[in-house]
Amino acid sequence: MKKSAAMLAQMVYSSSSLEAAIGMATINSLIEVDEQRCIQLNAGALLAGKGEGKRVAIVGHFPFVPKLRKVVRELWVIERNPREGDFTEADSENLIPQADVVGITGTAFTNHTIERLLSMCNPKAYVVVLGDTAPLSPLLFDYGVDAISGTKVVEPETVLRCVSQGATFRQIKGIRLLTMKR
Repeated sequence: MKKSAAMLAQMVYSSSSLEAAIGMATINSLIEVDEQRCIQLNAGALLAGKGEGKRVAIVGHFPFVPKLRKVVRELWVIERNPREGDFTEADSENLIPQADVVGITGTAFTNHTIERLLSMCNPKAYVVVLGDTAPLSPLLFDYGVDAISGTKVVEPETVLRCVSQGATFRQIKGIRLLTMKR
């Protein structure tokens, strides 16, 4: 059965993580990204620059965490499936309000935690939504987000080939990592 883009986008509300991811991917594919508002900047570099010497909370364990630990005063990595040294979701209510800089994975849209996580941020904190699920939409600025570090597909055929071959995010070609700031 064929589904319209609107029907696929509605899947973002599903309790199934796979369906919600399909819904979010559909929404992201429909967003017309204003590249004039974006710069090519990796989220890790942005968080390192904004977090130098400060307390940083990151929801999601990203590959740049070891580098970030070297420049920030304190780093709290909050994870649903914590690794050694990470904190659990239950710790987020105590840690996020203390952070000067907060990074929130775009996956928070698909697991339906984005509103709660944003509500925990100190109003003075610099807040970044990041990752391949993060929607590059200035609408997020209305909700206290200061920057969005996401992905724009620039070669759809190449991306489709990579994904269909089981590529990890780092192996996908035909994308551009962009950051949109308030």
